[in-house]
Amino acid sequence: MSDRAKAAARAVVDREAGGLIALSHRLHAHPELGFEEERACAWLAEELTSHGFAVRTGVCDLPTAFVATAGSGPLVVGVCAEYDALPGIGHACGHNVIAASAVAAGAALARVADDLGITVKVLGTPAEENGGGKVLMIERGAFDDVNLAMMVHPAPRERLDPPVLARAQLHVEYEGRPAHASACPEDGINAADAFTVAQVAIGLLRQHVPGDQRIHGIVTDGGQAPNIVPAHTAADYYVRAGTLAELSVLEGRVRACFQAGAVATGAALSITSASPAYSEFRHDAPLLDYYRRNAVALGRTFPDVTPADERTAASTDMANVSLAVPSIQPLVSIGSGSAGQHQAEFAAFAVRPAADRALLDGGTAMAWTVIDVALDAGQRDRLIRG
Repeated sequence: MSDRAKAAARAVVDREAGGLIALSHRLHAHPELGFEEERACAWLAEELTSHGFAVRTGVCDLPTAFVATAGSGPLVVGVCAEYDALPGIGHACGHNVIAASAVAAGAALARVADDLGITVKVLGTPAEENGGGKVLMIERGAFDDVNLAMMVHPAPRERLDPPVLARAQLHVEYEGRPAHASACPEDGINAADAFTVAQVAIGLLRQHVPGDQRIHGIVTDGGQAPNIVPAHTAADYYVRAGTLAELSVLEGRVRACFQAGAVATGAALSITSASPAYSEFRHDAPLLDYYRRNAVALGRTFPDVTPADERTAASTDMANVSLAVPSIQPLVSIGSGSAGQHQAEFAAFAVRPAADRALLDGGTAMAWTVIDVALDAGQRDRLIRG
């Protein structure tokens, strides 16, 4: 049964390879920011409809989110698609590959869903980069009946269980008072100075936090003109730590640094959370073991993990999914060498032949993993019973 199902699933991916690669390239050529992915959402919905899925768009009060469903078995599989891009550098995180591989896995599994007794859901999850679409979808019930979830993520190197940091996203503003910067500077309250104090405090704080914690940001408004004391400044900051508990402590210390700027200058401080917090990732070991075997069977290789690999930690709202249901998010190499995610060079690699191969292999490996799990009575029972 396993061999027949895998052959049938592989045949779907092989037959649809040209269209799946074209979909990836079309997404790449038309990058859209988080919560603005109107074309991507429509293209993915159309593709999944053509493979027999019933597609609902605008789910969870998110216009660019969708849920596509095929099959009706008791084991409910969620394959997550991301399709938002980055400002200025487009698909430099390879979400075009993620989305196309999710369609590949979904189409392959739809072919064998009735034989396996599964329900396949491809979940279109907007705004992974900034906005936490998956967190909002979890809160609004999209994952309530999902028994396991998965996706693959492009990277320079293959890896099963990449390190993932919890993340808070802060929007910070200071309000001061304008004045002529030469004639009467004493009449002003300098909101830019408030940021300077805060940034110095954060720089000093970095010496006293664990090595896996990160604090970084950009100033989005630093004043209007050199001869006007800045009356308003704004910045966006990320705070990252190993777990949500550790993140809560670090975020409190970072907020105190921003408060120091307000105290020192007299400017009024406002801090808002610009996105739901992202959590640490709980990699499901049995699912990863099946995925590894299937990826290797497809010719993928997993190099030894180096210290540099351990330091290469990012954040994702797929981690929040992993705390809700058993989940995996292996990295699939697109052969980018020293070019890493969020670099323009990585975006260029995301439509090269190695990336096209990665999306087909990733989609097939996910489908084969689900087939193995569906036919493993112990794992099937574990996942359905939760």
